[in-house]
Amino acid sequence: MTTGRKRRGNISVQLHRCPFDRTIDAPAGGVLARVNFAGGVGGTSLDDGAPRLTTHMVGEHTEPAEEIWVSTLPVTAGLAGEAVFAEDGEHLFYAVRLDARPVYRDAVRRMYETALEFAFERGYTEMARMWNLVGGITDPNAEGVEIYQDFCVGRAEAFAAWDDRVGRLPAATGIGTLSQGVDLCFIAVRPGRTTHIENPRQTPAYEYPVRYGPKSPSFARATWLRGLDDEPGTLFVSGTASIVGAETVHVDDITGQVDETLRNIEVLVGRENLARYGVERDFELKDLDQVRVYVRDAEHLPLVRDRVRAALPAHTRIAWFNVDVCRPDLLVEIEGVCR
Repeated sequence: MTTGRKRRGNISVQLHRCPFDRTIDAPAGGVLARVNFAGGVGGTSLDDGAPRLTTHMVGEHTEPAEEIWVSTLPVTAGLAGEAVFAEDGEHLFYAVRLDARPVYRDAVRRMYETALEFAFERGYTEMARMWNLVGGITDPNAEGVEIYQDFCVGRAEAFAAWDDRVGRLPAATGIGTLSQGVDLCFIAVRPGRTTHIENPRQTPAYEYPVRYGPKSPSFARATWLRGLDDEPGTLFVSGTASIVGAETVHVDDITGQVDETLRNIEVLVGRENLARYGVERDFELKDLDQVRVYVRDAEHLPLVRDRVRAALPAHTRIAWFNVDVCRPDLLVEIEGVCR
């Protein structure tokens, strides 16, 4: 802010089941975004003055859901080329869809560079959380390269071009969808509010060896977003899987992968790990909420539901998706938010 005036305000997310026309209460503020997980190909739109991203994540074994991001500050929304956005003076939400194509890397680089330029021009110079929803994520592209690896090259090139401005990479998820194409959305904030966090049990994704692709994935394991004034902060937990070091563990063992994933999250959000980054908070696994669980094989859904529900409190809001994960040997991935 240029005025020096303190602004009390924060963002939060509400996870709902259908119908998607649910009204929400955001006193003195407004809706930053609606993200619909639907049963067909979607895209971006402005509905009732708020940006909406609809992504094809729901099949015969799962149910539609919607995330609604709200702010306690007044929100304005608009169009930016093919993208939609909303901002409240402290937070920016941005979403865009890239249609299917034989090879993605150049288009992904342009998509990311356009998005970063838009955010920086408006003063939102720190990335807090990103989602990359990639159709056919482990399928080959027209050149025989795995689509996720193809995508990662374009994303890495964009971040490299912006390295002197973006700095440390934020929490993110790269996950499959049920239609070809890429849906990108993110939350960016004013400078000085984010701390990006790694997991001592895992190699940073951006340091993965070359056997996992010509360019490593570009994300941190979590991002701490400090609240404004005395408002509480938020810990965004990236999509987390059964990886120790850089290796997939418990291959072909769904029970082992679920338990290892939960163990990774428990260590990531714990006091000892957060203290390494100067974050004086004490989260536990039970504090994870607004959870998304991605399961590769439909036959594993009942077991995953049972084990995740047993590990989390009964009130935890969870959405379940039957989609591919970013490695063919990964069976499950989990993300969420701690506040």
